[in-house]
This record gives sequence, structure tokens and C-alpha cells, in this order.
Amino acid sequence: MNCTRSYRYTQSMTNLTQVAVTARKVIRYTIYFMIFLTVGRILLSAGASIYLKIFPPAPAAPTVKFGKLTKIPFPTENTTPKLTYTLETATGSLPTNIPPQAKVYFMPKVNSNLLSLDTAKTKAKALGFDDKNPQQESNSLYKFKSSSFPSVMEINIITGTFSISYDLIADKTPINNRPPAAEIAASEFRSALSGANILANDLSGPMIPSYLKLTGGKLANVLALSEADVVKVSLFRKSYDNLPSVTADPFQSNVWAIISGSQTRDQQIIAAEYHYFSVDESQYSTYPIITPQEAFNELQAGKAYIASMGQYKDGSSLKIRKIYLAYFDPGIANDFYQPVYVFDSGENDPGSSFIGYLPAVNSTYYAGN
Repeated sequence: MNCTRSYRYTQSMTNLTQVAVTARKVIRYTIYFMIFLTVGRILLSAGASIYLKIFPPAPAAPTVKFGKLTKIPFPTENTTPKLTYTLETATGSLPTNIPPQAKVYFMPKVNSNLLSLDTAKTKAKALGFDDKNPQQESNSLYKFKSSSFPSVMEINIITGTFSISYDLIADKTPINNRPPAAEIAASEFRSALSGANILANDLSGPMIPSYLKLTGGKLANVLALSEADVVKVSLFRKSYDNLPSVTADPFQSNVWAIISGSQTRDQQIIAAEYHYFSVDESQYSTYPIITPQEAFNELQAGKAYIASMGQYKDGSSLKIRKIYLAYFDPGIANDFYQPVYVFDSGENDPGSSFIGYLPAVNSTYYAGN
């Protein structure tokens, strides 16, 4: 009987040992398998990434759903200066990160209606002007005056664009106080636009300030706020598709104001221009664009719009240090918001820089070509 018990005990221990060995093998191989899967996934992902860098997939064909585009309405120039350009970018070559296509956005048309004048009166009143009996200058242009100050607002009741001017010769009280800091001036301007219900959501791009002093009956630029009588602030559009907005004057947006330090609300805006036309961010189409080399060739051929001559004169030779894509904000009614090449000589003082624009979309996609 003792032998039988001993045998059974020995058999039981043998079975337990086999189970333990088997369990350890299962655990070990499971760990090996998990390590294999993890390493394999990393290697597969790295391999796929390297493959895509070496053999990138062809980009989707441009949609060009708007058909032929209207040409970008650059301001007309009587003469084109004769300039000679050389390339001197940070890399010593043309940019390599320019994509083969870019988005073109739709700009909704602005139409008049029976309430256009009433809408203009509401805006004028919100901005501190007498909304009673405006003076009609033309079919679409009306002039509103302030009942208390020598200030005038002219507004196009169809497009909604307007300008404000204050006669500082007749009344210098707005500049008796020190002007606000640029950020505060911009905040005051935004507040005024918001109060008139015309602060567009995409006017959230860069704010460019400048400082002005009344000299000889005119406002002249000075270097610092401490020298200034008033502050000028320009509100630019936000970036679309990661591309900045540029205007015909690179240093002034289509929506700007000159702000005084007056504590009287109706004397804060000394001058202003509001030439804003909306962009429908949800409606766009992609179009092929020319290469940086083609763009530079067209610049050399005198086909670019010269937005700023800076310190240069007709016949000058200059260096192009920056080349990039941007969207041109025309400041007038247009069908599309379109990309342009920007050429910049890149002086330390921006006002001294040469800046030129060239349509980026292939010319075959413009009406008339």
C-alpha cells in the first residue's frame, strides 16, 4: 500500500512539473511573440515612411471647378520700373517647399437691396455719426456728418465700404491726450467695428501699427509712440491654408484706423478705411501653380506688380532674399481670393524693402488666356 501511495505521489509531482514547464514555455513564447509584433510594427511603419519619402504618392489632380478665373485686380500702374534681380535667399536657391497646386477661394458677391440705405444709417449711427438726412454723393455713395465734431463718414451703401476723416486743423482736441499703445488702439478699433456689427471673423491676422505726428497740417510718420500724436493700426486677415494675407500696400491693410488718445468716443477714430469683402472658406477649388523658377523668370521679365519700391529706384539692381506664397486681398469686389508669389528684398527696415507680387496660378487658367 505504501508503494502505491509513493507511486501516486511521484506521478502527481511529475504532472505538476510538466504543467509548470509548459506554462513557462507558453509565457516565454507569448512574450517573444509580443516583442516580435511590436518590433515588426515599428520596422513596418519606418519602412513605409521611408518608402513614401523616396516614392511619394502623386498628388490628386487639381479640381479647377471654378473654370477660368478672373485676373487678380492689382492696382494699375502707368509705368513698370526697370529693375535687375539676383537671388540671395537663406539657402542660396529657390524655395523647395512650394506645392504644385494651391486653393482658390470663392468671394460672394455683394448685392444692393431696398434696405441698403437703412443698413448704412445703422452703421453710421453706431460709429458716432448723425444718421438723419445723409448727403447723397452718387447712386451708391452717401456722406454722414457728426453733429458735434468736424468728422465725416462716406459709405458705399452697396458694398459697405467706408472712410472716416476728422479735420484736425479745425479741432485739435483729439490729440491733446497722449495716444494709446498700439494694442489698446487696435482693441478700440475692433470694439467700434463690433459695435457696428462689421467686425469680420477673419480679421484676426497680424496687426501692424505705425505712429503719426501732426506736422505742418499733415500727419507724418515718426519712429516711436513717445513722439506720436496718434496711432495707426492695420488689421489683416488671418492665414488661409497656412498662407498669409497681403494687400496692395504691404504695410497697410484694407481695414485700418488712426486712433487718438481722446476720452470722448466720437473723437477716438481720426481716420479710417474699411474695404472688406468676405471670403467663403467652405467654397474652394485647387488650381495648378507655376514653379518658383517660372515665377522668378516672370519677375525678371517685368511681369510682377510692384507693391513697394522701398529704397530702390528705377534702374536699380537688388537682391531677392525671400520668396513665398500668400493670398492677395484686393480691397475691391472680386470673384476669387487667389494665391500670389511674394518677392521681398528683406531689408531690416521693412519700409526700405522692395516687395513684388505675381499671380501664382498658371496663366492658362485665367480668363482671356
